[in-house]
Amino acid sequence: MTTPATPPARRLGGRWIEHWDPEDEGFWARTGRAVANRNLWQSIFSEHIGFSVWTMWSVLVLFMGPEYGIDAAQKFFLVAVPTLVGSILRLPYTFAVARFGGRNWTVFSAALLIVPLVLALVVLRPGVSYPTLLVVAAFAGVGGGNFASSMANINAFFPERSKGWALGLNAGGGNLGVPVIQLLGLLVIALLGAGQPRVLIAVYLPLVVVSAALAWVRMDNIAAMSNDTGAFTEACRDPQTWIMSFLYIGTSGSFIGYSFAFGLVLQNQFDRTPLQAATVTFVGPLIGSLIRPYGGRLADRFGGATVTLWNFVGMAVATVVIIAASGAQSLGVFTAGFILLFTLSGIGNGSTYKMIPAIFTGRARVAIAAGADRETELGTARRLSGAVIGIAGAVGALGGLFINLAFRESFLSVQSGTPAFWAFLAFYVLCIGVTWAVYLRPRRASVPGAAELARV
Repeated sequence: MTTPATPPARRLGGRWIEHWDPEDEGFWARTGRAVANRNLWQSIFSEHIGFSVWTMWSVLVLFMGPEYGIDAAQKFFLVAVPTLVGSILRLPYTFAVARFGGRNWTVFSAALLIVPLVLALVVLRPGVSYPTLLVVAAFAGVGGGNFASSMANINAFFPERSKGWALGLNAGGGNLGVPVIQLLGLLVIALLGAGQPRVLIAVYLPLVVVSAALAWVRMDNIAAMSNDTGAFTEACRDPQTWIMSFLYIGTSGSFIGYSFAFGLVLQNQFDRTPLQAATVTFVGPLIGSLIRPYGGRLADRFGGATVTLWNFVGMAVATVVIIAASGAQSLGVFTAGFILLFTLSGIGNGSTYKMIPAIFTGRARVAIAAGADRETELGTARRLSGAVIGIAGAVGALGGLFINLAFRESFLSVQSGTPAFWAFLAFYVLCIGVTWAVYLRPRRASVPGAAELARV
């Protein structure tokens, strides 16, 4: 979202960059690349800690034995609460970057993570009421908002030709917060037993302080960014916004939802102990996080729509494997299918996020070829892609909520996750159809921008 810079006297904080033009190859080679990469690596670390805090309840529920008096359905709902709050916060977090500056907002949002950690540290013990747990878990949702602000900020630093890799690296490094906190949870359970969840929480308190301090020292604000509610309104009216948000439910929503639910599914469907469940829950999110940048790189090379289409085909096949394994009660095949789903969701996360700026840049190129002003059209593309990244990130994260609610109803009704997996399969088939119909189906030459959209 790029508009004339705000007067310096009205800006908060320091480290404002007055001129930023990553599309200028000379500027990028001289100073742009180094500055952008410095901001990228710090953004990854801060987002990583945010993801860990956001998903910590998916680990904490593994510590909640019979003494907590909470059944499986209540646990699925408990981990759904931070998913919902994080999804809602992604919209205001996106626009906060433009309003306060990427560096300034990263410092604040990183420091804010202390609140859910301290609350969980105080209340988490046998005998705590379920409503209290719901309220405290809701505060962990602030970690989910960090993803949207981080992505909107990094989107402004990099040129179009590098966005797929940069956004994929930023998101993948942030997503690694999920397997890392799950692995740490495994270590705590293995070394100290399932009765010490507060040890895991305490580990993250100093990391939050370090994250905020490093963001203060190493990051920058871009002066040309300012709040643009017009871009948000325009994006909401654009059908592409909602099509991409729908597809992002299938990729990011799957990653988030399965990250929260995997351990609980293993415990309740295959009678795994907390230690047995924790031993494998981190593997899928780890692979999905590491492979996300390569999803963006594949999209840079072959086109986001093509990669996304075949990725959804793979997710549908993996879901069929899981359904078959559930019926056969084959833990090994079930786990392998779930890990494949995580892997494909990571690739799809990278390819769908690459599609967003490509769609609007493609439109701009069509307009420029028809005689429109280049700077105006490319500026509009940046504004809209920044807004859509925030909207799609928020809507897509709601997929994680739907997955956990589906599992809750499934286990309530038949004590198995199989009905939920049938619903997920139907959704992935629908995503295949939408991707092909909108971006890959042969179009008439008279459709404006059709050729550009086909290559996003």
